[in-house]
Amino acid sequence: MTESYEALLARIDTRFGDQMAVLPTVCGELTFEVDKKNVRGIAEILKDDPEFAFEQLLDVCGVDYLTYGEAEWKTESATETGFSRGVEREPVILDESETFDPCRFAVVYHLLSVTRNYRLRLRVFAGESNPPIVQSLVPVWNSANWFEREVFDLFGVLFDGHPDLRRIMTDYGFIGHPFRKDFPLSGNVEVKYDPEKGRVAYQPVTIEERTLVPRVIRDDNRYSGALKESFNDD
Repeated sequence: MTESYEALLARIDTRFGDQMAVLPTVCGELTFEVDKKNVRGIAEILKDDPEFAFEQLLDVCGVDYLTYGEAEWKTESATETGFSRGVEREPVILDESETFDPCRFAVVYHLLSVTRNYRLRLRVFAGESNPPIVQSLVPVWNSANWFEREVFDLFGVLFDGHPDLRRIMTDYGFIGHPFRKDFPLSGNVEVKYDPEKGRVAYQPVTIEERTLVPRVIRDDNRYSGALKESFNDD
């Protein structure tokens, strides 16, 4: 870590104390974990205080830590059988009374200070709430608007205080959130044009089994019985 980032780390530690916990990094930059109830207040200070001056929010990313650290691919027999196209999981569908693992869903904010040439990341866990909810940072950085809509659409994280939280990547009638680890690889529904209804309609997923690599039966002199017998005689 450079001297400038070490100085930034010291200033953040002095200003916020245990409100921001530094995380290990391998790229020489700073990443902090922030409690979701404090994220908006901390973001306002990081942006408006000239000591930090993080004027830009570059990106907001969702993370699903379901099965994090677990091995999903068995490689012992891969030489003979090859890998499958993906890992199938049972969807995690909770009742309203049930809760998520508090460290399953996280939101990561990428900040840039043009004035001081710093980059900073904040990670916020959504906690046990079902559905997962964190505070919106649109009142702090207007660029958070579409980023948070994307996280909501793909991961199902709600943002409290967002002015227009609706899907942005998938169709409005889409079922589920496709970046969740337990989302089925084939999806839940498919879309097709229905000539009888005269419009695009949804229907259950229908996938026909097919052979992607056809079996080839060769019939040439390499497989000639006479040649095989001649080889064996030699």
